[in-house]
Amino acid sequence: MATVAVTDATFDAEVKNSDIPVVVDFWAEWCGPCKQIGPALEELSAEMNGRVKIVKVDVDSNPNSAVAMGVRGIPALFIFNKGKVVSNRAGAAPKAALQSWIEESI
Repeated sequence: MATVAVTDATFDAEVKNSDIPVVVDFWAEWCGPCKQIGPALEELSAEMNGRVKIVKVDVDSNPNSAVAMGVRGIPALFIFNKGKVVSNRAGAAPKAALQSWIEESI
């Protein structure tokens, strides 16, 4: 499963009301570190299909979700489980570190 683009309008339905844990990546097209972790998140989305859903929120097009989550810098990653944030981190990281963080949090 590829990552899913989420908007301010679909945030609650895709993230807070999900039946499985959700990793939310707040990013922007102009953000170098965001582009660095993008391929790793795509791979993890495919590898962890069914156990976790990975979604991306473009902060330029969807500022309300970022503001509501208190995002101050990107990339900002949040893990939701049953509608609540269970973990968050900021900045780029290698795929192995992202995978470990996700697995420990879900």
